[in-house]
Amino acid sequence: MLVSSKSFKIAATVVVALAAGAGVYSLSRPTGSAPAVPSAQEIAAAQDAKEAAAIAAQLRELLANYRKIIVLLADEQSQPEGAREQARKVGQALFHENQERIARIDVMFDQLMVPTKASRFDTLDGLLSYIESDASLYDADRLAFRELLQGLLADVAKDSSLPAIKLHKRISEDLDALSEIERNYEKEIRQIFGNLGQRAIELKRERWDDYVAQLKKLYNREQILKDNGVVLPYTAPPAGSIPEPKPEADKENAEIFGLGLPKKTIVLSFDDGPHKRYTEEITAILKQYGVPAVFFNVGRNLGTLDAAGHAKLNSGAEVSRKLIKEGYAVGNHSFSHAQLSKETGDKLKGEILGTDTLLKAISPERAPLFRFPYGARNSEGMAALADAHLTSVMWNIDSLDWADPVPSSITNRVLASVDKAGRGIILFHDIHERTVKALPAILDRLVAEGYQFAAWDGTSFQGARKAAVPEKMPVATGYANSWAVVIGIDDYAKWPKLQYAVRDAQSIRDTLVEKFAFAPERVVTLKNSEATRNNILAAFHDKLAHGGVQKNDRIFVFFAGHGATRKLSSGRDLGYIVPVDSDPAQFATDAIPMTEIQNIAESLTAKHAFFVMDACYSGLGLTRGAGSSSFLRDNAKRIGRQMLTAGGGDQLVADGGPNGHSVFTWTLLQGLAGKGDLNGDGLITATELAAYVAPAVSSVSNQTPAFGSLPGSEGGDFVFELPGETEFLSPDTTQLSTEAIAMNSKLDAKPAAASVTVKDLQGGEQKIVTPGAVPSTTRQMAQRANDRGLQHYKEKQYDLAEAQFTEALKLRPDFALAANNLGFVFYKQEKYREAARWFENTVKMDPSRAIAYLNLGDAYARAGDTAKARAAYKTYLELAPNAAMAPKVRAKMEGL
Repeated sequence: MLVSSKSFKIAATVVVALAAGAGVYSLSRPTGSAPAVPSAQEIAAAQDAKEAAAIAAQLRELLANYRKIIVLLADEQSQPEGAREQARKVGQALFHENQERIARIDVMFDQLMVPTKASRFDTLDGLLSYIESDASLYDADRLAFRELLQGLLADVAKDSSLPAIKLHKRISEDLDALSEIERNYEKEIRQIFGNLGQRAIELKRERWDDYVAQLKKLYNREQILKDNGVVLPYTAPPAGSIPEPKPEADKENAEIFGLGLPKKTIVLSFDDGPHKRYTEEITAILKQYGVPAVFFNVGRNLGTLDAAGHAKLNSGAEVSRKLIKEGYAVGNHSFSHAQLSKETGDKLKGEILGTDTLLKAISPERAPLFRFPYGARNSEGMAALADAHLTSVMWNIDSLDWADPVPSSITNRVLASVDKAGRGIILFHDIHERTVKALPAILDRLVAEGYQFAAWDGTSFQGARKAAVPEKMPVATGYANSWAVVIGIDDYAKWPKLQYAVRDAQSIRDTLVEKFAFAPERVVTLKNSEATRNNILAAFHDKLAHGGVQKNDRIFVFFAGHGATRKLSSGRDLGYIVPVDSDPAQFATDAIPMTEIQNIAESLTAKHAFFVMDACYSGLGLTRGAGSSSFLRDNAKRIGRQMLTAGGGDQLVADGGPNGHSVFTWTLLQGLAGKGDLNGDGLITATELAAYVAPAVSSVSNQTPAFGSLPGSEGGDFVFELPGETEFLSPDTTQLSTEAIAMNSKLDAKPAAASVTVKDLQGGEQKIVTPGAVPSTTRQMAQRANDRGLQHYKEKQYDLAEAQFTEALKLRPDFALAANNLGFVFYKQEKYREAARWFENTVKMDPSRAIAYLNLGDAYARAGDTAKARAAYKTYLELAPNAAMAPKVRAKMEGL
């Protein structure tokens, strides 16, 4: 793209200032020349360059503090307790400096995005180019700019000009890339990010340890502490030179640390809010688990005080008012989050009393609790609290969510600390997305291990109620890693050949990897000649039993091929799965008996294992009964070993399903696509999947699938977590074939019931009771309604699809995905004016969504409004000039 010389200078200023740490970019004039009178354009350019350099300087400082925090906290477990405490305090101070710096940059961005400022896009181009591609940045460095980019995205969305729309698209893609970076470090594995090929941020895939090692070359922990006024003593001081710490009992009497709580009792606390988005998301999670919490609010987030000391509340106060109304304790966290141990007199009292005035203006039911920022207090501050009748609440478990950018790392730290302490107050912050992500996994484990959650009762946390964990508590996957063995055999040498087994296996493998995020390297796939007896057993023994599977992992096994049954002398049937190299005359010795599969299942160290067999046999006489009906409550700690089979030993697998699948596997795939989520909570348990698949298959074939638990099971239930669908419906969206739609109509003909009767693994009957729906956030319910609408659309059930997309928009009026999809349902029904209105709404909600402009152009073209159609097509081509649809769109424009 060609730019003016002025624009080039501005962009160059940003890059130079960021990369080299320069001040204001300037050009020198030749020595001895007469002073030139700058033109208005040159003055404006100089001012723009100054603003750009100021933002650049703030970004550099933001990154420097972020890096210093990581250096301070790296290897913290190897540091003495005193050094660790000091490092955390300094780290918190650096973190809050960054929070204030982000607020300043946000203001700068607001000033920069004034529509009359012609240079705004060139300046932002330089800033984004630095974040995206500067050679000095590591992948993990870029996480420092995540919150900043999220705020900038909202600012850019207010501008409807084409350059702003392009910029919105670019920032959205950058945020997607940052999510990939986060997942990369979360899994601690190297991956090839092929789907990011078109993004500006090209990931380098450094290991986290390598990143920290590089930071330690730039920064020294002791120097960082010293720069912040801290000099650590020697690790082994002379005897008596340091006072002995107070006993924990005395410590708890002076302030509340949570040390006096009963065993296995926790207080959840959240600092630094309220936040306009994350506080509400955190309370939605707390409601799901039925647990209480205390929120410590910063006064300046609630409002201001006038000269007379009267409260003037802002929008943040409404968030706190809602917290109090919903039963949460809301306490005082000072007015400006200053380090109060360094304050005295009126300044100190103002920090405490100013926020107390604001909280009382919000509700007289505010909790009389105070938390010192950074935990830093002095005797004068404690006396001021006593005068104000406030109680100091500290903590003994720090999540470090203020420093750690990776949710799984936060989760592991908290759980390890709770295991060690056994009770206490956990410090979180309700101003981070990463806290929102980490909290469910933390609560899952604590609830499963029997912890209680104490609430403030007006006087203390001591006599607090037990956690009200409802029966409908969400099941969370809680899995560390996911493993699979997928086997499909068509080309048997000595058994009848099959037609669809390999295709069934491939589709299951693709679903596991693409939909449920199983790592490809942990999915063992054996097809045809690969599926020998030795290779199948090696996959179980070498890859799973001895291949690194841990106790919090899950294992999914799928077999599509021949099954066989042999009657033993005892009269009992024994089932087998048949490898590709088995001989029918000797299958008792060269096939794999189900008893061996059962032994393998019992020996696996994983939390949950689920075997799905698209083969017919019987002979599972060693099975145990299903687990407790309360598995939803403690699924996170119960081991699960389950099996779903396609039919009995005297039945043949029906290969006549749609798209070249067996009836059983087609139904299984439909269940995994979302139809198996019988209670609508976004999670499909193995029990739910069986309750969907078994009666559906029986209704359209002569097969009677069976389901049950294997030896070693303790009642745990394998869980699939459905990802939210992100597809924007468009002319490229594929719908199911007529054959597939007809089959699904038969499968879904029987209405869902609260309980279903299916065969157990011993040939008897059992009743499966599907769990009730669990509480969900409005955002989650909107996503699920959209997902159901997408299913209906693909089955050409347009009335049902319209109803679901409408429901999604009722729940979440700004849901651009649902707005586009509703518009496309109207388009498919030739209601072009209605479609155009919803596509217009879509681009207002998400101005960089290229596909919505294509849909809008199509709708206007069909409605006869060629001018608007041409404008929409033009915008689409500006946003996606190299898209697969671009040539067709250009042809459409020529035809208008």
